[in-house]
Amino acid sequence: MTTTTFGSVRTEATEQRRFPLAPAEGWTTLGLVLLLCLTLAWSIDDASWVVGPRGLTDYLPLAIVLGVAWGFVSAKVGWSRWLAHLLGATFAALLMPMIVGARLVEGGGPVEWFQATAASCVNAYFDLTYRALPFTTQTGHFLLVLGLLVWATGQYAGYVTFHHRRPLNAVIVIGVGLVANMSLTIRDQLPYLVIYSLAALFLLIRFHAYDERLLWMRHRIGDAASLGSLYLRGGAVFVASAVVIALVLTSGASSAPLASLWKGVDQKLIEVGREFQRVFRGGGQGTRFNGVDFSGTASIQGSWTTDPTPVLAITVPDNGHYYWRAVVYDKFDGLTWSWSKPAGSDMGASTALLDGTGDDPGTLKARKIVQFGITELAFDPQSVFSPDTPIGVNVASKLTTVSNPTAKPDFFAGLNADASRYTVTASVPIVYSADHPAGVSENQLRVAGSSYPDGIRALYLDYDPTLIGTATRKLSETILARYPEAAKNPYDLARSINNYLTTDGGFTYDADVRDIDCGRNIVECFAVHKRGYCEYYASTMVMLLRLNGVPARLAEGFLPGQRDPSGVEQILKSNSHAWVEVYFPGFGWQQFDPTGGGVGQDEPLPPGPRVSAPPATPRGSLAADDPGELRRSIRPTSGGAAGTTGGGPGSGPFIVIGLLLAIVVGGLAFLAWQRGPRTTSEPEIVWRSIVRLAGRFGFAPRPSQTVFEYTSALGEVLPNARPDLQTVARAKVEVAYGRGHLGDDRLRSLRDAQRRLRVALLGLLFRRRERRERRGRRP
Repeated sequence: MTTTTFGSVRTEATEQRRFPLAPAEGWTTLGLVLLLCLTLAWSIDDASWVVGPRGLTDYLPLAIVLGVAWGFVSAKVGWSRWLAHLLGATFAALLMPMIVGARLVEGGGPVEWFQATAASCVNAYFDLTYRALPFTTQTGHFLLVLGLLVWATGQYAGYVTFHHRRPLNAVIVIGVGLVANMSLTIRDQLPYLVIYSLAALFLLIRFHAYDERLLWMRHRIGDAASLGSLYLRGGAVFVASAVVIALVLTSGASSAPLASLWKGVDQKLIEVGREFQRVFRGGGQGTRFNGVDFSGTASIQGSWTTDPTPVLAITVPDNGHYYWRAVVYDKFDGLTWSWSKPAGSDMGASTALLDGTGDDPGTLKARKIVQFGITELAFDPQSVFSPDTPIGVNVASKLTTVSNPTAKPDFFAGLNADASRYTVTASVPIVYSADHPAGVSENQLRVAGSSYPDGIRALYLDYDPTLIGTATRKLSETILARYPEAAKNPYDLARSINNYLTTDGGFTYDADVRDIDCGRNIVECFAVHKRGYCEYYASTMVMLLRLNGVPARLAEGFLPGQRDPSGVEQILKSNSHAWVEVYFPGFGWQQFDPTGGGVGQDEPLPPGPRVSAPPATPRGSLAADDPGELRRSIRPTSGGAAGTTGGGPGSGPFIVIGLLLAIVVGGLAFLAWQRGPRTTSEPEIVWRSIVRLAGRFGFAPRPSQTVFEYTSALGEVLPNARPDLQTVARAKVEVAYGRGHLGDDRLRSLRDAQRRLRVALLGLLFRRRERRERRGRRP
């Protein structure tokens, strides 16, 4: 048998000899599949999912190349789908533990590498079950899972492309994985998306040209080689133009038109990420699975990782140095801060929030009223942010308070509002200065005394004695011995603890302490190892104060940000922080930040003049101290918050590129579906495809039905498809039972009928009644 093309003659024997050495699709096609898959591996590696040295995931490109190679070889050998994937999974299960083990241990051989991975996986299981640790310190199981997933993706892409001849499936699977990973990382991965887009479009065009060339060769139409070159040249021009236009649009994008669709996603990812990080030692510096969510609980994990995404723009009317508080917690179990007996109250716009509560600022000294305009930028945490004590907000909100059943009143815990722009009115301390001689100072707090209300004692002096271990008690004794003044009054005790933890005690700020086995007591662990981040510092200070009879609670929110000359302060996600609030009679809650490493930005109070007795309530220049004046001041300006607006930084380029990619891939997918198969339309193959598609929608043929009976029944359900169904049925019967042979015209008509039926049969999805009747008639 001789196959002739214009200008060349090739024998079947020659084709058989060349087949193992060069794939019919060409080596370029294999290279495009490899490049397509490598973009996914590079993207995951760049995201640094596994916490640890930067090179832990460098094996992922090798894993995906091996997966593609296995899929390619399996397709060319002719293995069935199940056999190819079963053998590939078996081979990966044997090889991948050794590749991962080589990352875990230095030196050794295959046996030692396999044992290292196995030991790491077993220890991770025991950490989370038998040892009941809050998180595992192992990484081997996470590296193994990532490697297997990447291998499987590459294997699928290679096999489906070269066996099923469906490159679009590979493009979609790789694209979904790439976009998902890019959505969860804070790193700029636009180059990977560009490379993926180029490889995907060239691959689809090349396969289309290959299929058209085969069609022309079969029908002896023209020069097939020239046709293929024409398709490739035209496709290259299209791809280059599309990418250049996309990059131009990206560079000119100045806004994020779809940013609102992603509002709140960051906080949901943090919630998911907490459980993810407990099982896997993941969510490294490059991912969004980090930060705080300002909810009713704050579980202390092994790491504190955020990113420099702008999240708030706050218009500040004065020169105050403010921490932006979202929530405060009173209850601690060794790992998690939470609320005791929380109660929610719906509050109208501009309503006085804290009337009758233990945090009512109308009874406190040295306070002033300030209004802040707040605009949320890149996320929607629902929390209302305010320095110190919020007393009003110009939108409807929900106030959460906590209380003790045996001692009233309630105390502030958190405030939520479903608004991206609002004005909050807050009562903040007036700091002592020459202009404000009655402002709060160190000496005033020293003589504030310890006559705490019953509600304060019940909530903020309570602690579980089992959490005060040997190391914690020794830490308390060390501080009291080092600072003699600490035993004189609550303020000096709080300042001494703050100074010791921040600078004098040898504690080290470390945002990742997952290599430390802390068990179920973070405070005792911190006292022993002296390493941790803000929640470790703040939790330890709260427990030390309560141990010594001083009421304290933990607060979470944001550190001060950068303020421009117009008074707009920009808050980054990396400003998320935890600190301590200590109660002083007559003055309320005062802020302390014991976090070391240069992270804390607390500004100590000025000493002020000596005070021998608790000062009287100041009047005169501090007219806002009057409770009535406080109430009258809670009328925020209308029109929402002042300040800047905008979408998330850098989101415009990803949205534009993603939309263009979705349009191109969606268009190609529609054309591929509409045109249907471009291989030989054999009647038996066409019949099986129609029956299989109809069967998926509940209209499979009954065993007793003939070909014509079945197509007639389908024609009753879909009258418009009756002519095409008859065309397929006649061709099936003539070839299968009459041993006939269809000419080119009949084959072309059969292929056209198949294409139309692929669309028409989708209407069976909406034929529920007929489907139920059909099931009822089955014997």
